[in-house]
Amino acid sequence: MRGAVIERGAAPRLRRLTPLAVVLTALGGLVPAGVLAQALPPPVDAQGRLDPRWRVVGLPEQKPPLTRYTADLVDGRTALRIDARGSYGNLVLERPGLAAPQRLSWAWKVEQANPAADLRTKAGDDSPAKVCLSFDLALERVPFVERQLLRLARARTAQALPAATLCWAWGHAEPVDTVIDNPYSRRVRTIVLRGHANGSGRWFDESRDVAADFRRAFGDESPELPRLLALGLAGDADNTQGHSIACIAALQWIP
Repeated sequence: MRGAVIERGAAPRLRRLTPLAVVLTALGGLVPAGVLAQALPPPVDAQGRLDPRWRVVGLPEQKPPLTRYTADLVDGRTALRIDARGSYGNLVLERPGLAAPQRLSWAWKVEQANPAADLRTKAGDDSPAKVCLSFDLALERVPFVERQLLRLARARTAQALPAATLCWAWGHAEPVDTVIDNPYSRRVRTIVLRGHANGSGRWFDESRDVAADFRRAFGDESPELPRLLALGLAGDADNTQGHSIACIAALQWIP
């Protein structure tokens, strides 16, 4: 996840993007349970359909196709299937100004891995599955050079580009439990939770302390957890021109 939000059907993406445009787009504390329920409609509703409040978005002037997101019943679980075939695109739920949850949990599995993926490099910056939170980090917290690039990017795109995006990713060859700066922009930082050693076809349950992981990734800029801008689910294969298939289920905010 690394670009400005566009609506489905917008112009295709230019493959070479300037660093100032390569920032995840539109992508704490306790809030009442009713607010939490409203805050996180699952991507697949009770009728087994994609919830329209989640939008598939991509990059400005995107050339690769959008990643395909579909509702499915997988091993008896209501799940989101992410099919990335030389593609890019995020499934985004915008929630600007909402307090971040204490914990975020989900289950996921990879049915087909992408052996060419490597989140440490631009050429390999693909993943079969990511869960991301975008935060409204105060601009003065951002290092000077990156701050100027972000200001310019916001002016060019007319979008509310986030100053900080934290992703939890299924990697491949990257060391598990490491924090990786996105090779396009340090405004996106990723914690690798799983990789090829886990194999494909098995479900894994995750439960993350959002504040602790944010401090781990962005603690050099802010010890406090900012308000949210958006939640994103993603899988991409545009850099490697590969093909991956993953499933995400049981996505929950935990107060």
